[in-house]
Amino acid sequence: MKQYILFSSAYVLLSLLLCCDKMIEVDSPINQMTTDEVYQDTNTAYAALDYLYTELQTNSVLAGGSSGFGVLLGSYTDDLDIYTAPGTSDNVDVYLNQVLPTNSVVKATWTNAYKEIYMANAIIAGVDQSTVLNARDKAKIKGEAILIRSILYFNLTQIFGNIPYTTSTDYKVNQSLGKKTEAEILSLLKADTQIAIELLTDEYRQSERIFVNRKVGQILLANIFLLEKNWNGAEQLSKEIIQNSLYAFENDLNKVFKKGGKHILFQLKTLTAGTAVPETKVFYFTAVPPPVYAVSYNLINDFDMGDLRKNVWITSIGSGTGYFRNDKYKNITVNNDEYSVVYRLEQVYFILAEALIRQNKSAEAAGWINKTRQRAGISNLPTTLDPSMVMNELVLEKRREFFGEQGQRFFDLKRWDKLDILKFKKVNWKDSHQLWPLPVSEILLNANLNPQNEGY
Repeated sequence: MKQYILFSSAYVLLSLLLCCDKMIEVDSPINQMTTDEVYQDTNTAYAALDYLYTELQTNSVLAGGSSGFGVLLGSYTDDLDIYTAPGTSDNVDVYLNQVLPTNSVVKATWTNAYKEIYMANAIIAGVDQSTVLNARDKAKIKGEAILIRSILYFNLTQIFGNIPYTTSTDYKVNQSLGKKTEAEILSLLKADTQIAIELLTDEYRQSERIFVNRKVGQILLANIFLLEKNWNGAEQLSKEIIQNSLYAFENDLNKVFKKGGKHILFQLKTLTAGTAVPETKVFYFTAVPPPVYAVSYNLINDFDMGDLRKNVWITSIGSGTGYFRNDKYKNITVNNDEYSVVYRLEQVYFILAEALIRQNKSAEAAGWINKTRQRAGISNLPTTLDPSMVMNELVLEKRREFFGEQGQRFFDLKRWDKLDILKFKKVNWKDSHQLWPLPVSEILLNANLNPQNEGY
């Protein structure tokens, strides 16, 4: 973290603006602007925020490529297999559950996230100090930055456990931060997310839903409520999102990952118009064995007979080879209708179903789970099942619906205290693997990050 916090706010923001290739028109050269000037103009203030979204697509845990949790945690659990030779990549060690504190993937995950958190903090500070931005723009920019920061912290604490939390851009403060517990982090995130919800509106800043809005804040808060076992809170937030006219369930499996759907809450735009999303670069292959990632055979066996998702979202490569390609995203070269989905309405349905099950409302929960089952062409769950049976079906259905997306399999198994099932599927799995190690390079820079996570 230290390598980022030593930079001044002015330097970071000017660097961001210089990278916003023709996103804005300004009167004076950007490289002559001070930090104060950035937030004395609406266009440059939004440009700083928009560059943060660019970072999310390229280098963050939300990214669709090899740095994102969809890939990393999909292989860390049991959704994806990797065919790169052992010892040739630290990504392979993630898949083999042989992660060390020196692993470059662990370090990149940590440092990229804290770099982006720093960016968000700098934006928030700049907006607060601005004397020119109007109240509406201040609320929108600050609300989006707070919410992005909260999403990043939420992901970090799930994989690293106790972590530093800061809202400051002062390196003297940040270079010696200690860790807060997961419970403390969640409490802070709950407060931050509620602030973001108050600042934001349901209206999207852009019609393609490539910027967060109030409802994205509500889905994050609902996920926090699940971790806190606030079942009623998660239920109420989920229903509020579902009942909003902005959103509608997508009945066509072929359109679930198309950017224009009303089921999408938030997605990351490709950096260059017309190019493929990062997911295709990671998952696409035509020759066997695959060069890197493939859908695990273990996952294939979890699909019911006749489940259309197995045919529409997965492609078997070669005759009887046992290699399966993740085909949720279809455009390999020219791409005019796909962005990387971060949050979609189906996730809200399952948050609601889980909250209902925990309140012994199993019949209502089954109805929401049946939405995705109906679309997949498989039979409805009976509404007479008891809560434990509905929960078992929810576990299976979530895996079939969200494989390779945003690390959902790991987060779910951890929340349900079911990560130990991986012992029967992955030979190197240990109890301590519910967390990654803290990067040793960060501990050497800041002794207050001790102790290292158990088992490392």
